[in-house]
Amino acid sequence: MRSSLSNKLWMIFGPKPPVNWLILCVISVLALIIVLGSSSASNAVDSSPRRPASLIYTNYRRIKERVAVDYLELKSVSSGGLRQKELGLCGKERENFVPCHNVSDNLVSGFEQGEELDRHCHVLKEEDQCLVRPPKEYKIPLRWPSGRDIIWSGNVKITKDQFLSSGSMTKRLMLLEENQIAFHSEDGMIFDGVKDYSRQIAEMIGLGSDTELRQAGVRTTLDINCGFGSFGAHLLSLNIMAVCVAGYEATGSQVQLSLERGLPAMIGNFIARQLPYPSLSFDMIHCAQCGIIWDEKDGMFLIEVDRVLKPGGYFVLTSPASKLPGSSREKKRITLNPLEELTQQLCWTLLAQQDETFIWQKTADLNCYESRKQQAIQLCKEGDDTQPYYKPLVSCISGTSSKRWIAIQNRSFDSELSSAALEIHGKYYLLEAFCLQFTSSSFSDIFSPFCSAFPFHEFPLIIAGVQPEDFYEDMHFWRSAVSNYWSLLTPLIFSDHPKRPGDEDPLPPYNMIRNVMDMSSNYGGLNAALLEAKKSVWVMNVVSARASNALPLILDRGFTGVMHDWCEPFPTYPRTYDMLHADGLLSQFMSERCSMIDLFLEMDRILRPEGWIILSDSVGTIEMVRTLATQVRWEARIIDLQNGSDQRLLVCQKPFLKK
Repeated sequence: MRSSLSNKLWMIFGPKPPVNWLILCVISVLALIIVLGSSSASNAVDSSPRRPASLIYTNYRRIKERVAVDYLELKSVSSGGLRQKELGLCGKERENFVPCHNVSDNLVSGFEQGEELDRHCHVLKEEDQCLVRPPKEYKIPLRWPSGRDIIWSGNVKITKDQFLSSGSMTKRLMLLEENQIAFHSEDGMIFDGVKDYSRQIAEMIGLGSDTELRQAGVRTTLDINCGFGSFGAHLLSLNIMAVCVAGYEATGSQVQLSLERGLPAMIGNFIARQLPYPSLSFDMIHCAQCGIIWDEKDGMFLIEVDRVLKPGGYFVLTSPASKLPGSSREKKRITLNPLEELTQQLCWTLLAQQDETFIWQKTADLNCYESRKQQAIQLCKEGDDTQPYYKPLVSCISGTSSKRWIAIQNRSFDSELSSAALEIHGKYYLLEAFCLQFTSSSFSDIFSPFCSAFPFHEFPLIIAGVQPEDFYEDMHFWRSAVSNYWSLLTPLIFSDHPKRPGDEDPLPPYNMIRNVMDMSSNYGGLNAALLEAKKSVWVMNVVSARASNALPLILDRGFTGVMHDWCEPFPTYPRTYDMLHADGLLSQFMSERCSMIDLFLEMDRILRPEGWIILSDSVGTIEMVRTLATQVRWEARIIDLQNGSDQRLLVCQKPFLKK
């Protein structure tokens, strides 16, 4: 009697198994061995081996006491070996260098109709290996939260002439005084202050105040073409994670200005490709004068908004262009007809319109899609959105077959997901695991054609994903890790911050950690532990595009994150993060065909002067990469945990190079 699996394969291939069946069986066995034998076998989305917190941090207090005394004595991490030559500084023209966004090269390569402004890493030229220097006028950002409202004008690429020639909205947003730019939140929007505008949105949704937005299910917001981040800054004060996404701009960049203020932002647009977020990522999407014509390309821009918007979520559009001067209500509706037709096909409901602001709500009822009168926009097939890493825009509605199709009003507000909530994450296909392993290895040329065409979802070879015990163990681990990280670094960052040449000694506490990039985020454990410890930082959780996708879980916890391949540059401007953290990333990176020195150069590019790096990895890996820290001129120390653990910490600080 055949097994259930044999029955299913027999039904597909018939009683006489073809060669393809035999190959499939062999591949399945190999994949099972690979997945179960790898370090991630215990957890499908966990790329780093779990370590009991007590094993690693037993001697942390003693280490802290020793390191706090002698850390600032500069010692070479390459002692006992040949000292590598330090890399030189790049020229002035690369002070604001953003790889993959060279507009002139993109035009030469044939990109046009706006695609020349998009991200194109495959046309990236070979550049000299050098360190991106800060501008001559660069100064260390002001302490948080003062730095949110006042930044040094020399830290961003916007000149006084550019400011004076900009529109009235910009002048209301910013006040340029000597060498500083001040942001006035009360005059941040077009008609009223930011607080009034936020309250207006809440009232249009049916709430009494914007303080009720989070209770109504709005925990995360994507702010498209955010201006200079004033709306997002206000939402952050309401404990709502607002992320700005805007296209690359050579000068006066919205993303650069927002990040300099310490606000979450990244370069991104959807001119031709999807944003690097999975389906059903955000509770609210906001567009105020964002300059996008939503009904272009047969509505594919609005379909992309629908893809990343959660069921029951809100799309807020504020655009004076929708109201013609002197137009009547009837004329106004005529100008919105194409948009109205699209929103009806997407099963969005227009909740309210007030002045130039419109708010739609995405349906949470799947039956709506079957009852539509016009079904020009089809539903995507299951599995079409498994790995949305800069894929072409789609013309179908995504996410309707996902187990994560839950109305935002019915979701838990707690970042510590329940066992029931965890069950919807981590559906993991065995053959897909096989492909993830080999397409990121030296065999990628062999297996990529097979993996790109294989219908994973037609085969029931599934490994369970996130297990509650693994999730809660991860939480416990990061609580201990954060406590010890902060104990280790507090004397260095917050009290005994080194004096900068020509500057006065800062008064303690000198809190300069506003944002942290977790370069190899697993479940968002570091993010959760920092919030639990009441640290006033936000975390950019980066999930590898070459591993199983844990990003939906992180986003469902109310955090922000993005999918990224570290063999490519990260979509941000130089000097935009205060601390970089990576657990196990280096070991994973060494197995891929990418340059480790290029990774360190990229980390140096996105880290601000006097920023910090914490790398946790195996002793062998740390020993192999320690000379790279010397090459990029970081002040670094390897911390031996001295308890039999195979783990080491490489703790580094980027110097403020003034040349």
